[in-house]
This record gives sequence, C-alpha cells and structure tokens, in this order.
Amino acid sequence: MIMKTLHITLLLLLLGLPFNASAQCKRQNTAFQAGETLNYDLYFNWKFVWVKAGSAHYKITNSNYKGSPSLRTDLLFQGSKRLNAVFPMKDTLISQMTPELVPLYFRKGATEGKHYTVDEVWYSYPDGRSHVNQRFLNRHGEVSNTEHESSECNYDMLSILNVARSFDPSNYKVGSRIHFPMATGTKVEPQTLIYKGKEEFEANDDVTYRCLVFSLLDYESKKKEKELLRFYITDDLNHLPVRIDFYLRFGVAKAYYVSGKGLRNEQTSIVKVK
Repeated sequence: MIMKTLHITLLLLLLGLPFNASAQCKRQNTAFQAGETLNYDLYFNWKFVWVKAGSAHYKITNSNYKGSPSLRTDLLFQGSKRLNAVFPMKDTLISQMTPELVPLYFRKGATEGKHYTVDEVWYSYPDGRSHVNQRFLNRHGEVSNTEHESSECNYDMLSILNVARSFDPSNYKVGSRIHFPMATGTKVEPQTLIYKGKEEFEANDDVTYRCLVFSLLDYESKKKEKELLRFYITDDLNHLPVRIDFYLRFGVAKAYYVSGKGLRNEQTSIVKVK
C-alpha cells in the first residue's frame, strides 16, 4: 500500500526527537491510551468517481514485545464485497512501540488485486544506535532482507502517525517541514512531514472538527516529491485522526472517521454537530 535525514537541527526543534539510542527517541504520549478504538469508512477513486469501498479499523491495546510492556496498534483496511469482486483489497498493519513511543516492530500484509506482499521491520537499539532489520516478500513470492544502522531514530508509516499525534503544534508555521528516516520494508529512506495548517472537516459522524493537517512526502528523486498520505488530526490533545488520504499505486483511497471509543482526552476541537 503505502511505502538521509536532512536538517537534523530543524527536526530536533520541531519534533523534540533526539536521535541517539532508544532512550533519546522516547516521547511522552499525551494523545491516546490502550483501549482506543476508531472506525472509518473507506472510499476509493474508481474511474474518476468516489465510491464507498470498505472500512478501516484502528485499535490500540496494551501488549508485550519480547518480555517488555508495549503498545500495539492494529490498522485494518478491508474492501467491501462489491469492491473485492472487482479488485480484492485487504491491508493489515501492525505496530509495536514502547509506552514512550519508541518503534519496536512493524508489519504490513497487503492484498491488492491479485498481488500479496509483506513488509516487516524489526528495530533494536544496541550501543546507542538504531538498528533496522527488514524483510520483504514481493508479489512473486521472493524474499529479500536488508539491514540499516544509524544514530538516528527510524520510523515506519504507522509509528510516525502515532508519534505525530503527540506533537506540540503551538509553534508550527504553515509549510514547516519535519524530516525523518522511514523504513519501507526494503530500505530506509528520507521522508518529510509538512504542516499544512488548520482546516475544518466534517467527518462521517456528522461532526465538524477543527483539524491540523500534515502531508507525508517521499522523494522519488532529488528534484521530485511524491505525497504518500495526508492526515487530518483534531486540534485538541487527542489529535484524533478523522481523515486519512492514501495515495496508492493504483489510485487514491480516503478514510473518514465514523465512530470511536476509549479516547484519552476531552474533545475540544468540535466546531459543530449536525
């Protein structure tokens, strides 16, 4: 589905994400808690027409990773029966992080059309450095393994979404760029989050929210930027994702918030309710 750090000083200032070892990658989680469950309607652009194509479910639970407490995030995208009859789609994403939001493990199993792929990422932090081991199963059943080591904190698309929910945007300006390295299953590549500003968005629960908008970019070349996803998070302490736009190889998918439970903080970003 989806998937050289630049200006480290900028990243440190904007994110407060130091780069040396897991201890320095820790962040205080102020946005969510175990037990949070979010549900979304999934839409797909099919031949220039937007159709309801399925659903998405986002869940955070207390877990255990290699004997230590962890927070597990499950994100499931599943096509409707109608869509699956034409183009089967089911993407299952799993992220394991420490309670301080340090990445530990990521897996994405993706059925898209006739193809099935698996990305896996294992993180470790020996000797004050970040080690990333990746395994990729391609659509032909071939497996490749890669390793990456650096002094920087590395992320995947799900862990960076969780980390972004605890950003303090009070000093952000429209156009602010946040650079970080992201594991894609086969390599670690430079990515950029751009703060797009604030927008009001009416979700599928008939509530209009004041949102912070971020865009995740990839670099296909030194001169070309490619948007991977854009997410809208509520302008309150929950930073609840109420809309996520995914730019896929075969089109665009959008997830609109429908319902949720187990929110950690009061919802102060509500503009109006129908």
